[in-house]
Amino acid sequence: MPLTSEEVPKHHHDANLGGVQMVAGPRSKKPLQIVEPSPAWASIFVALAQQIRDALGDRALAVEHVGSTSMPGLPAKDVIDIDLVVADPGDEAAYVGCLEEAGFVFYFRDLSPDAYQHRFFGRDSPPVWVNLHVYGPDCPEVARHCIFRDWLRTNEHDRDLYAQTKRDAMATSYDAGETMREYNARKEPVIRQILNCALKDHKLLGPGNE
Repeated sequence: MPLTSEEVPKHHHDANLGGVQMVAGPRSKKPLQIVEPSPAWASIFVALAQQIRDALGDRALAVEHVGSTSMPGLPAKDVIDIDLVVADPGDEAAYVGCLEEAGFVFYFRDLSPDAYQHRFFGRDSPPVWVNLHVYGPDCPEVARHCIFRDWLRTNEHDRDLYAQTKRDAMATSYDAGETMREYNARKEPVIRQILNCALKDHKLLGPGNE
């Protein structure tokens, strides 16, 4: 997908800030914890991706494994995060029913101007939870997720930094009785630091964008 130095470095959209239109829910809450890395996560994603492609055919333009379970050796919440790219997320008739038949629950659509028509689906059945994010083509959010993932797959120093940040944030949030939102907020400065390094490596971060 085309990447621009103007769009890609922007901070990611927070769906909790508004514009969210609930479709189903509330979703059951997963315990606030991270687990040691599992070699099964990669094969679970492969199976899920095939289910999505079988359901949508060529309407699935890309199916990306993102988030911490996509990075070998990284502790994570036991959740598979997937970015699905379709031609037009607003054309829900083209994909929602098929994903629901495949076992995914359509939880919300984000109508905020900077949400890139984000639609969110989930699956809570074994072997792991699944978060399925739907975006359109050339979406900067998908690009950021993939750049971050690929950087940590090859950069041991930053992967270790992120792993320790996750452990510290989880311990603090758990002791404080916080939610996943507070846990994610505690990680954000380090995520941004690492992403900036990756964006610079891609020549996508210039003065004023950090």
